Amino acid sequence: MVVPNYTYLKLKMPDPSGIIMIESMYEHAYDCDVECIEYTKALAEAETLIANLDQLSGEAPDSKRHAGVFEPTEAIKLVPVDPACLDDWALRISATLDIK
Repeated sequence: MVVPNYTYLKLKMPDPSGIIMIESMYEHAYDCDVECIEYTKALAEAETLIANLDQLSGEAPDSKRHAGVFEPTEAIKLVPVDPACLDDWALRISATLDIK
Protein backbone atom coordinates (compact mmCIF):
# COMPACT_ATOMS: atom_id res chain seq x y z
CA MET A 1 0.00 0.00 0.00
CA VAL A 2 3.07 2.26 0.01
CA VAL A 3 3.82 4.34 -3.08
CA PRO A 4 7.47 5.48 -3.38
CA ASN A 5 8.34 8.34 -5.74
CA TYR A 6 12.08 8.29 -6.36
CA THR A 7 12.04 11.44 -8.47
CA TYR A 8 10.76 13.64 -5.67
CA LEU A 9 12.15 11.50 -2.82
CA LYS A 10 8.71 11.07 -1.26
CA LEU A 11 6.95 8.07 0.22
CA LYS A 12 3.16 8.05 0.54
CA MET A 13 1.12 5.56 2.54
CA PRO A 14 -2.49 5.42 3.63
CA ASP A 15 -3.54 6.14 7.20
CA PRO A 16 -7.01 5.97 8.78
CA SER A 17 -6.99 9.75 9.11
CA GLY A 18 -5.60 10.45 5.61
CA ILE A 19 -2.32 10.02 3.72
CA ILE A 20 1.09 9.97 5.42
CA MET A 21 3.87 11.51 3.31
CA ILE A 22 7.55 11.15 4.21
CA GLU A 23 9.99 13.47 2.44
CA SER A 24 13.75 13.61 2.15
CA MET A 25 16.36 15.96 0.71
CA TYR A 26 18.64 15.29 -2.29
CA GLU A 27 21.77 15.97 -0.24
CA HIS A 28 20.73 13.36 2.31
CA ALA A 29 19.97 10.81 -0.42
CA TYR A 30 23.35 11.51 -2.05
CA ASP A 31 25.17 11.14 1.29
CA CYS A 32 23.41 7.80 1.89
CA ASP A 33 24.44 6.58 -1.58
CA VAL A 34 28.08 7.58 -1.01
CA GLU A 35 28.11 5.91 2.40
CA CYS A 36 26.62 2.74 0.92
CA ILE A 37 29.26 2.64 -1.84
CA GLU A 38 32.12 3.20 0.63
CA TYR A 39 30.76 0.46 2.90
CA THR A 40 30.51 -1.93 -0.06
CA LYS A 41 34.12 -1.19 -1.09
CA ALA A 42 35.37 -1.70 2.48
CA LEU A 43 33.45 -4.97 2.73
CA ALA A 44 34.91 -6.23 -0.57
CA GLU A 45 38.45 -5.29 0.55
CA ALA A 46 37.91 -7.04 3.89
CA GLU A 47 36.69 -10.20 2.16
CA THR A 48 39.72 -10.13 -0.15
CA LEU A 49 42.04 -9.67 2.85
CA ILE A 50 40.40 -12.56 4.70
CA ALA A 51 40.74 -14.79 1.62
CA ASN A 52 44.44 -13.88 1.30
CA LEU A 53 45.05 -14.56 5.00
CA ASP A 54 43.27 -17.92 4.74
CA GLN A 55 45.45 -18.82 1.76
CA LEU A 56 48.64 -17.82 3.62
CA SER A 57 47.65 -19.70 6.76
CA GLY A 58 47.08 -22.82 4.68
CA GLU A 59 50.71 -22.91 3.60
CA ALA A 60 52.69 -25.14 5.93
CA PRO A 61 55.81 -23.56 7.42
CA ASP A 62 59.13 -25.37 7.24
CA SER A 63 59.25 -27.60 10.32
CA LYS A 64 63.07 -27.50 10.47
CA ARG A 65 63.27 -23.73 10.76
CA HIS A 66 62.09 -21.87 13.83
CA ALA A 67 62.49 -18.26 14.79
CA GLY A 68 65.73 -17.70 16.65
CA VAL A 69 67.39 -20.93 15.50
CA PHE A 70 70.35 -20.61 13.16
CA GLU A 71 71.53 -23.68 11.31
CA PRO A 72 74.31 -23.09 8.78
CA THR A 73 73.82 -24.94 5.51
CA GLU A 74 77.51 -25.24 4.73
CA ALA A 75 80.90 -25.02 6.41
CA ILE A 76 81.47 -21.78 8.30
CA LYS A 77 84.55 -19.95 9.50
CA LEU A 78 84.70 -17.74 12.61
CA VAL A 79 86.45 -14.41 12.05
CA PRO A 80 87.04 -12.35 15.24
CA VAL A 81 85.86 -8.75 15.11
CA ASP A 82 88.74 -7.68 17.37
CA PRO A 83 91.87 -9.78 16.68
CA ALA A 84 93.27 -8.86 20.14
CA CYS A 85 90.33 -10.57 21.95
CA LEU A 86 89.47 -13.92 20.44
CA ASP A 87 86.74 -14.61 23.03
CA ASP A 88 84.61 -11.58 22.11
CA TRP A 89 82.42 -11.15 19.08
CA ALA A 90 83.12 -13.12 15.94
CA LEU A 91 81.60 -13.10 12.48
CA ARG A 92 80.45 -16.31 10.86
CA ILE A 93 81.26 -16.45 7.17
CA SER A 94 81.22 -19.20 4.62
CA ALA A 95 84.43 -21.23 4.49
CA THR A 96 84.04 -21.61 0.75
CA LEU A 97 84.19 -17.87 -0.14
CA ASP A 98 86.87 -16.65 -2.56
CA ILE A 99 89.70 -14.53 -1.17
CA LYS A 100 88.47 -11.60 -3.29
